[in-house]
Amino acid sequence: MDPKILQRNTQMHIREATRDDLPAILALYAQPALDDGRCLAAGQAENIFRTMQAYPYYKIFVAEEDSQAVGTFALLIMENLGHLGKPSGLVEDVAVSPSHQRQGIGKAMMLYAMEKCRERGCYKMALSSNLIRKEAHTFYESIGFIRHGYSFVVPLEIQQRPA
Repeated sequence: MDPKILQRNTQMHIREATRDDLPAILALYAQPALDDGRCLAAGQAENIFRTMQAYPYYKIFVAEEDSQAVGTFALLIMENLGHLGKPSGLVEDVAVSPSHQRQGIGKAMMLYAMEKCRERGCYKMALSSNLIRKEAHTFYESIGFIRHGYSFVVPLEIQQRPA
């Protein structure tokens, strides 16, 4: 699948990321709206990328326009004992360059992820979105996601207590 963005005069394509893409991916994650503009150091990212490659199907993808990374997401397809053994997909770490938002890149990436999940026989593809991200919720619903159940989180990071 090589989605074309109709609003622009350029072509955009999505491909699996390589180690060489890590600086561009980290730059996408350094947006103020994501983790307060903070991101991993290059060495940490390389270690995690290597670990992800050891999973049966845990991929990072980049959306490119004019040979520039303008978006990224991670897709984990996991096997299940439930659901009659059908796998499920989980999308994480969706980011689009602020200068390229609202131009169809996020939609193209999610449609691409859905197709990857269909190819692997997944019964569903899921993602979570922070409650305060109302625009993101509207976007996800506009491309076919439905709100399903509740998402529960247990923060596991040790919080520093004031002295």
